[in-house]
Amino acid sequence: MSKKLSRIFVLFAIILTLIFFFLRSASIPVSELKLQYANSESEYVEIEGIQVHYRIEGSGPAIVLIHGTGASLHTWDGWVSKLKEKYTLYRLDLPAFGLTGPTIDRDYSLENYVEFVDAFTLSVGLDTFALGGNSLGGNIAWQYALIHPDKVNRLILVDASGYPLEEPTKALAMQIAQNPFLSPLLLHITPRRLVYKNLEQVYGDPSKIEESTVDRYHHMILRSGNRHAFVDRANTTFTDATNLIPTITCPTLLLWGEKDTWVPPTMGHRFNKEISNSSLILYPGVGHIPMEEIPNKTATDVDDWLTQQKN
Repeated sequence: MSKKLSRIFVLFAIILTLIFFFLRSASIPVSELKLQYANSESEYVEIEGIQVHYRIEGSGPAIVLIHGTGASLHTWDGWVSKLKEKYTLYRLDLPAFGLTGPTIDRDYSLENYVEFVDAFTLSVGLDTFALGGNSLGGNIAWQYALIHPDKVNRLILVDASGYPLEEPTKALAMQIAQNPFLSPLLLHITPRRLVYKNLEQVYGDPSKIEESTVDRYHHMILRSGNRHAFVDRANTTFTDATNLIPTITCPTLLLWGEKDTWVPPTMGHRFNKEISNSSLILYPGVGHIPMEEIPNKTATDVDDWLTQQKN
């Protein structure tokens, strides 16, 4: 190698090192995050060797809520505030996310998530309950209802995943995590701006995104171990069980944002067509996480629907 090329190589290496140094996002210890994101309702239970963060709030019939990829139990804050006077809300941070963090065996298959949710419901003494989930959480929920029809008396799917997408995912963070060249960078460089751009994709109206929401999502992905777990989860191959969806028998409520670009409304229509006892509500101008974007409206619709089911 000539001296000139050698100097260029050294300069390039120095520039990359400086970029990495200034852009690097340090992981945050879970003990530090608990000070900000746990509260008096937060509890922990050991499942599969990890400490699972969960909350039980309210009184009345039980509703278990499961968040989506990259989120945490905080995604349901609006629903809990609205529904806790009439229902007991059980919500948890799934493995790989929130304060719960990564699993020991790095198994983020849907089968393992379904088993995990069952272990959680057993640990808190639930026999029968309504089960709700958003995105990945919705996928887990409907698969749980298939395997445990005796336990799920009502099913609430909010922009649930499951059906194969006609196009590659438009989720920015997932695209990066699934790219073999970019995913190693994600483990060390996770700017707040990336989190904001991701939230822009899931809100139909980005003006509703609060700075505290961006901070929370950013801090949770920086939770020690969560970035490695996110990459593992993004590259996990799921078994397609959608052929079994028509066998779901429990009453099902489908809530969908019409501006969802991650799991488009066509998927909501498909669920509604294939589940015999289902109802679909579409929200104009709303994106992938209606329970965050319009919490009062969606919670009211859930309450009305559950009340109708009693009559």
